[in-house]
Amino acid sequence: MKTFLKQSTEARRELILTANPIKTLLILSLPSLLMNTVQAMMPFTDGLFINNLTGYAVTGAVTFSQPIISMVLGLSQGLSVAAMAIIGQLNGRGAIEEGKRVAAQIFLFAVMLGIISAPLLLIISVAVSRSLQSDIAPYVRQYIAWYSIVLPFSFLESVYNGIKNANGKPEAAFTRMTILFIMKVVGNFLFLYVLRLEILGCVLASLLANATITVWMVYELFIHKSPDKLDVKNFKFDSKIIREVLKVGFPAMFNYSFLYLGFFLINKEIERYGAIVVAAQGIASNINALCFNLPAAFSAAITTMVSMHIGAGYPQKAKRDCLLGCITSIIIAVIMISIMIPLSPYLTVLFRREPEIIGIANNALNIYTYSIIGFGICMTIQGAFIGLGKTKMPLVLGVLRIWLLRYIFVLATEHVLQYYAIFWGNLFSNMTTALIATVLILRTKWVSALTITTETKE
Repeated sequence: MKTFLKQSTEARRELILTANPIKTLLILSLPSLLMNTVQAMMPFTDGLFINNLTGYAVTGAVTFSQPIISMVLGLSQGLSVAAMAIIGQLNGRGAIEEGKRVAAQIFLFAVMLGIISAPLLLIISVAVSRSLQSDIAPYVRQYIAWYSIVLPFSFLESVYNGIKNANGKPEAAFTRMTILFIMKVVGNFLFLYVLRLEILGCVLASLLANATITVWMVYELFIHKSPDKLDVKNFKFDSKIIREVLKVGFPAMFNYSFLYLGFFLINKEIERYGAIVVAAQGIASNINALCFNLPAAFSAAITTMVSMHIGAGYPQKAKRDCLLGCITSIIIAVIMISIMIPLSPYLTVLFRREPEIIGIANNALNIYTYSIIGFGICMTIQGAFIGLGKTKMPLVLGVLRIWLLRYIFVLATEHVLQYYAIFWGNLFSNMTTALIATVLILRTKWVSALTITTETKE
């Protein structure tokens, strides 16, 4: 295991291109599975602290605000997608040094973009809070406005993950997430339990965790001596690389931001029913994060395997990678459903005690936990498209899943199902999109959509 963790990008490339595909998938996915487990524990433990130490209006406000913040963070997700696609294919061709140069360009571009994007949250916080009808409005404004301080740090984390996944080293992202999780628990204990700062404490806990992990990422990427250390001596932005990054990443940026806009509008439909329903929906989401993150963990591994096999000229192996990823994702999803459905009534009472909130949360879990099968398939196939450099396809699937299927389903059935339309819409949209994504990947041409060259800088 120690030898595996110390492998260079070149050695990891050889593993992906020559080893048994099932073994490779499991090796690359295990850190992602562990990372996603830790990542899922973060909203779960956040929810435990917030629900037990604040009122349900604060709980509802934090739940409501997450998609709004994620809309801005969607820009960093796009850069992460570009990093995985471009650097992964360069590594597949054996152009390791060029991949490192592109990585430095993307990370420092993300620093600049994160700082520029932070003031957007201040503007958004005022506009959104004025449009709300329930008693969560003032807390939403405070949470989003304060989170603008955290945003530049959060912005870099997705890009770091993209760079490491492109190098076939998802265990680095797991280490980052573990440190982040530990610091978040420490922050929640300090600011929520000890100091009882409520909405401000939620933000300060995030600031402590994200600032700490940013220092660690900068050290790991630019200071720590290793074969993957990035060189910023005499650095200047390369317009050709940035244009290619934006060309590849913009569809994903738009996809993630537009997707979370859909979540925001769906939350607006829930908000009309009051803070109790918003809080119940947040509890269900926190618990379901434990389920949804695991089947989706294969997406990054599939992106890495597909991009390297395409870069090395092995399209049939790339197809096989996608199929193995989908099958494994389905197996994990079925296991999670069989565990979580019986456990859900015992988990919801850990968050709050109000019977009305618990009843809604339990009913929600019994409906949309089943949708993790479709969600896992969607994420795995999107990973294959990203590996091919066809980043417009995840955009199409994202718009289809959230807007054309889920949001329209909610609007069409809300008069009958009321707020349960949101949970049934989740199930309907995920399963239907999985079917459509399967048809699209079967009809796609397994060739690279990228144009970046392997020129080296003198």
